Amino acid sequence: MNSNPESPLASLVEGYRRFRSGAWSINRERWATLSDGQSPQVMVIACSDSRVDPAQIFDVDPGEIFVVRNVAAMVPPFETSPGYHGVSAALEFAVQFLRVKEVMVMGHGMCGGCQAALTQDLHGNEPGQGGFVADWIGLLDEAREPIVRELGTTGREAERAMELAAVKQSLANLRTFPCVIEKEKRGTLALRGTYFAIADGVLHLLDEANGEFHPAG
Repeated sequence: MNSNPESPLASLVEGYRRFRSGAWSINRERWATLSDGQSPQVMVIACSDSRVDPAQIFDVDPGEIFVVRNVAAMVPPFETSPGYHGVSAALEFAVQFLRVKEVMVMGHGMCGGCQAALTQDLHGNEPGQGGFVADWIGLLDEAREPIVRELGTTGREAERAMELAAVKQSLANLRTFPCVIEKEKRGTLALRGTYFAIADGVLHLLDEANGEFHPAG
């Protein structure tokens, strides 16, 4: 395939070449081992935002974390209605087949999905014109209400409150899945809430006992 030397594809292919001659060659034995299967201990549910790559933030090697990324790092509640349940399928695979020990929800600062959920600017749009996004972040409608009453729909304070509330909402939705309920009750699965602040690069951990996020250090 030919590509314009100034195209994004050309830049990606150049990056692949650096990877192939560098990291891949250096860790060739690890890649060979991974070709036989994976056994990550942690599933990370993160936002699709290009600025918050979990593998980069946690400085992990390939095979260490099982990652699902979507708009606003959301987990839908358990349901059996017809349709395509991508996040639910990935969660089921991680928990039931890979048997991860922890599931982490990682929100982040300046999240466009959470901002859209707060302002509801996309509500009423047709699918393909913002409607798919509006339906998805509608998962945050209930969490949005107290924030809007106290802080309104604009400003960084309200946005951050929405971003933190989204993490808690996804954790609550995780606990509607029977497999998660069972394994958490048995102590074989732990749920974690985290928040990465883009502006200062600080990771915050949720203390579910008091509902507060604290810097990891």
